[in-house]
Amino acid sequence: MNTIRIYVACLASYNAGTLFGKWIDANQTAEEIHADISAMLRGSPVAGAEEWAVHDYEGFGEISLSEWPDISRVSVIARLLEEHGDAFSLWYTSQDGQNVDIEELEEKFLEQWQGAHDSKEAFADYLLESTGQLSELPEFARRYFNFESFARDLELSGDYSFVRANGQVYAFSSH
Repeated sequence: MNTIRIYVACLASYNAGTLFGKWIDANQTAEEIHADISAMLRGSPVAGAEEWAVHDYEGFGEISLSEWPDISRVSVIARLLEEHGDAFSLWYTSQDGQNVDIEELEEKFLEQWQGAHDSKEAFADYLLESTGQLSELPEFARRYFNFESFARDLELSGDYSFVRANGQVYAFSSH
């Protein structure tokens, strides 16, 4: 995965017509990010600079950041992206992760994440196999089971959602 970082600009410099800022590693604690922002502001060509804004970011996948994001949230998101990669980014954007409290982000993601599969049908097979329900069918009957219809029903019921990315189907539980 690419480096997860934010570009923080000094607004005093920006307002004075000078671009001044710093790329900051987002995969560190909020306190460390704030310390890096403070150090950048102290180095500003405009004396007494205090205000800053995020003018760019990299490595966040589909996740969008505002100019004035909650740095604690940025830190948690970066850590989860580092640990879980695209799965977390896709969950965050498709499952309304921006409205989940930062204290609950990881727990909620891990509750809902159902893995990356070759297809929705492959997920349906995995779900039935992992819950033991498929083993209850006699061997001869298994080949008649319609995984495509079952996967469609899982999605239409709202119990599961799927996001296709990187040649895989990422599955998420709504519970």
